[in-house]
Amino acid sequence: MQITDIKVFLVGRWQFVKVETDEGIYGVGEGGGWPYVSKTAVEVLKRKLIGENPFEIDRLWYKMYRHFWGHGVVGAVGGGAISGIDMALWDIKGKALKVPVYELLGGKVRDKIRVYGHASTPEAARWFVEHGYTAFKCRASVKVIKKLRETVGYDVDIGLHAHGDFTPSAAIRIAREAEKYEPAFFEEPVPPENIDAMAKVAAHSNIPLATGERFFNKWCFTELMNRQIVDIVQPEITRIGGITEQVKLSRMAEAHYIKVAPHDGSAGPIAEAANIQICANLPNFIFLEHHACDPSAPNVDVPYRNKVVIGVVPDKDGYIEVPDAPGLGIDIDEEECRKHPFEFRPSREIPLENVFTAKPTWLDLGE
Repeated sequence: MQITDIKVFLVGRWQFVKVETDEGIYGVGEGGGWPYVSKTAVEVLKRKLIGENPFEIDRLWYKMYRHFWGHGVVGAVGGGAISGIDMALWDIKGKALKVPVYELLGGKVRDKIRVYGHASTPEAARWFVEHGYTAFKCRASVKVIKKLRETVGYDVDIGLHAHGDFTPSAAIRIAREAEKYEPAFFEEPVPPENIDAMAKVAAHSNIPLATGERFFNKWCFTELMNRQIVDIVQPEITRIGGITEQVKLSRMAEAHYIKVAPHDGSAGPIAEAANIQICANLPNFIFLEHHACDPSAPNVDVPYRNKVVIGVVPDKDGYIEVPDAPGLGIDIDEEECRKHPFEFRPSREIPLENVFTAKPTWLDLGE
């Protein structure tokens, strides 16, 4: 079998990839990081991969990685391109062998995947609990988590998400004041680039720390793990290098007694399908970030999310059943994809004076 073509579809804010072969079997994947720009990176890699055997996934991963590494672009752009192609290669192999991807990884350790959403208001929190969810995360505010605990009690896991906006001292203050409300984790309390800053927060906080969505390969996590700074890693499968790299990182985490909770905040349905296959196999998996399929959900994504991709398994009672179809178990509807061209969406903006702030007033410290 040989790769004959690689196509890119920019859909909404997502980048879908289709890898075709000379035997008529094709695979689909999803890249990320910066989809509009990494589309060009996919087209560059296409010239490197035509004629290659799609079964040789590890070799091709390193071929792609080393190509970008030599040019210094392995970040969001290169990682996004590699991720989409890598997922498609696993999809091809599963389809050709007529097994789900999780079988290629060693088989299932669970039949359904626990998922969590986003809720920073009592109304949203109630919705998730009423629909069977046992976890969600909110913005990193002591006042917010206090209200949420008063609304849903302590049988639900509630994480704090800080977007990497704080100085260590501000993050420590939040952690200390929020501790009595038993947060399940504190996500990105400080920017991810400075390991010592994260270590300082860890040394003064009893809340499990989580990070990883802005890391682009397994090596970025090495020091965090070796120094036991974080308790949960949150790889973004559309940036880190696809299934291949996410599985390797998860094995590293297992050896360090660290849980894996894949980040899925800006990813689409193909990335989620790939995450489901991985999480089905991981003994150290805890939960997966998820956009609910119910249109009334507080964090529902675009209405066409489950139209552009065929075979999406809906969430039920806070879980997603692991599908048994070959490969990733999904496909793209190319005609539907063309109805939803790429959208430029403004990023979350924070006033410069509030970036890495030591006094995060916008996050409502205190009672």
